[in-house]
Amino acid sequence: MQTLKQKHRPFCFSVKGQVKMLRLALTVTSMAFFIIAQAPEPYIVITGFEVAVIFFFIILYMLRLDRLIDCLFWPLLDIINSMVTAVFMIIISVLALIPETTTFIVLGGVFGLLAAVCCIADGALIYRKLLFNPSGPYQKKPIHDKI
Repeated sequence: MQTLKQKHRPFCFSVKGQVKMLRLALTVTSMAFFIIAQAPEPYIVITGFEVAVIFFFIILYMLRLDRLIDCLFWPLLDIINSMVTAVFMIIISVLALIPETTTFIVLGGVFGLLAAVCCIADGALIYRKLLFNPSGPYQKKPIHDKI
């Protein structure tokens, strides 16, 4: 029997890749507005840290290092990161929007809230993939084909 080899879609063109790139762009934009407005340091530090972590996951998936370094369960780490990032970005954005501040800080807060929505969507996409394919991408054959 000849099995058809599943065609690999590059990470950048997948839905997960597009959501992660949008998340990175929104977080960078939020950080840039906070820097321009000279917002309090925690706003800049937290958004900068999130940019670094998102960039790390994008590089990890683009270079397919998640398949090479299989001692960690990367989807679970990605879900945890998405949820923690969403909480941090919501807190930072709400704190930026509450007081009467400059326009740039408000824009940073709005983009931070949009980034938090993307974080939740990113976590939901990964969770859905795990829910419908619990064996992960490492399984070569479907279970019912094993005899």
